[in-house]
Amino acid sequence: MTPEQDTAASVLRAALAEHEHEEPTPGTFVVVLPGEKKLKTTVSLVVGAHSLSVNAFVCRRPDENHEAVNRWLLERNTRLYAVGFALDHLGDVYLSGRLPLQAVTDDEVDRLLGAVLEAADSSFNVILELGFASAIRKEWAWRTSRGEPTWNLEAFRNLAPADAPPPPPGS
Repeated sequence: MTPEQDTAASVLRAALAEHEHEEPTPGTFVVVLPGEKKLKTTVSLVVGAHSLSVNAFVCRRPDENHEAVNRWLLERNTRLYAVGFALDHLGDVYLSGRLPLQAVTDDEVDRLLGAVLEAADSSFNVILELGFASAIRKEWAWRTSRGEPTWNLEAFRNLAPADAPPPPPGS
C-alpha cells in the first residue's frame, strides 16, 4: 500500500472502532450499521489506488413495478450525499460511491456512514412497497388467515386485506 492508502486505512480503522466491523484484507472494511426500518445495513469500504469506494446492499431485485422503483431511486439520488442508488447485474439495489483518498478523515467517514444509513433506512419501506406489494399483500392474507402476528407488517397496513385485525393499541 502507498503512504496515502495506509493513511486512509488508518483513519478508517480509527473511525470504525465504535462500530461492529471487520477488515478481511488490508484496506478492505466491512461494517454493519443498525437501522430502524432496515434493521441492518452492511457496508463495504475499500481503499483503492486513488479513492475509497463504498457499497451497501439495500434490497434484492424487486419482484414487480421495476420502472416505478427505478424512477424513484433515480429521483432520490438527487438528494443524496456521496452515494447514489445503483443496480447490480441481477437487479439488486445498492448504494454506491467514491471519495478521493485525501478526503478520508474521521469526520468524513462519519458523514459518509451517516449518509449510507439514512439513505438505506429511509428508503427501505418505500422500495418494498413499490417493488414487493403483491408479496406483502399475500403475507398479510396468509398471516391473517392463520391468526399469526402482523406487527412487523404494520408499516404496510395500506396493503392489508380488508378483514385484517386493527393495529394494536398505541401503534
